[in-house]
Amino acid sequence: MSKYFTLKFIVMAAIIAALYVALTYIAYPVSYGGNIIDLRLSEALVILPFFTPAAIPGLFIGCILANLGSPFGVLDIVIGSVATLLAACAAYKIKKPYLAPLPAVISNAFLIPVILYIAGGYPYWLNVGFVGLGELICAYALGLPLLYILKKYNIFNKINNNK
Repeated sequence: MSKYFTLKFIVMAAIIAALYVALTYIAYPVSYGGNIIDLRLSEALVILPFFTPAAIPGLFIGCILANLGSPFGVLDIVIGSVATLLAACAAYKIKKPYLAPLPAVISNAFLIPVILYIAGGYPYWLNVGFVGLGELICAYALGLPLLYILKKYNIFNKINNNK
């Protein structure tokens, strides 16, 4: 059996997906275009692929499920989830902790404004800045400290080694 389809991998991906959905809905009013700058707290989890490949499907599925409640409907389900998938795949390849949140900032800053433009006619380039700023806040101000805490306490090493 492949290392990517073990029970531990599937459970870890499911837990990450559930956390993503829960954090998105806990902060629902600021997660979905209700403000000039969206602050989707669940985006702090974009650092998890730095530790485990299980975070890639976990974040992707979590984003799909969270976007079922988006006022932007199928556009957010598809484009928003693809932005998260691209970011998670890139973050998995990154070896420097301080760069782990960067793919999410970039992919969301350039893909989410497409949704806002199509759905509401909002100016694309203006929203690149606003979405990028919101993602920068969540991914770096929340996600990067989370990364360093998880790294300091070897959380994923303990999980992977059954300690």
